[in-house]
Amino acid sequence: MALSLLYDDEVLERLERLELPFNRLGVDPYGVTKRHLALAFSLTKGLYRNYFGVSVQGAGNVPARGRAMLIGNHSGGVAIDGLMVILSMFWELDPPRLAQGMVEKFLNRVAFASLFSNRTGQFTGLPEHCVRLLEDERLLMVFPEGARGTAKLYRERHSLVNFGTGFLRLALKARAPIVPFAFLGGGEAFPTVWNSQTLGRLVGAPYVPITAYLAPIPLPVSMEVYYGEPLRFPGDGDEDDPVIQAWVDQVKDRIRDMIAEGCRRRGVTPALGDGGGR
Repeated sequence: MALSLLYDDEVLERLERLELPFNRLGVDPYGVTKRHLALAFSLTKGLYRNYFGVSVQGAGNVPARGRAMLIGNHSGGVAIDGLMVILSMFWELDPPRLAQGMVEKFLNRVAFASLFSNRTGQFTGLPEHCVRLLEDERLLMVFPEGARGTAKLYRERHSLVNFGTGFLRLALKARAPIVPFAFLGGGEAFPTVWNSQTLGRLVGAPYVPITAYLAPIPLPVSMEVYYGEPLRFPGDGDEDDPVIQAWVDQVKDRIRDMIAEGCRRRGVTPALGDGGGR
């Protein structure tokens, strides 16, 4: 009863229009629950609308229904960008959609975080999870840079590191369109100056990002998400590596172009080339 007081009425209204096959207990076949979603979206509504004031452009490029992959850039030390993308799909689409991300494996070793992430639709990034979600017409969010993306230092925040190719093969196998997106503001919210692998080992993470002001609290900066037109490629996912890599480069180039355009709108100079990551 006390927990229900945290639920936002607008969140509850939008949850009723979320097109997921919840049973009478409010649980879907993956264990995602209305209760956990209500709590998560209620607690983060203020972050999205007020603290970060997220601005979204091109949300109409995301299919209203059916399978699709959201593919974008990572930055910001921690996965603030992933959370804001999930929130943008819930708040900006009508009907709302649940973007389901592929989280780092180390999160499964954190008991509370693992349970809550699973109950809100965020699962370990295994290929079999991705294929099943897409075949069930879900919206899948993938950051091909992985942990190397969030490891970018502040000066590298608008750059891109190497993209993995697995997402492209999965998209082809599942016949899913790729919606590229550019996220800006994550690097400013969490300006990383150094990554400590030593501290990371202590908590079971790849690294712990260190900011100039030391406190692990994001700054209240404006954030933007730009969604591009869906990309489709011919093939079934069994193509030779050079073919797949060429298509991955096309996706990466599109994201880089959107980052550059977003930087111009923000009045900052975009990075040239690829970042090194740490």
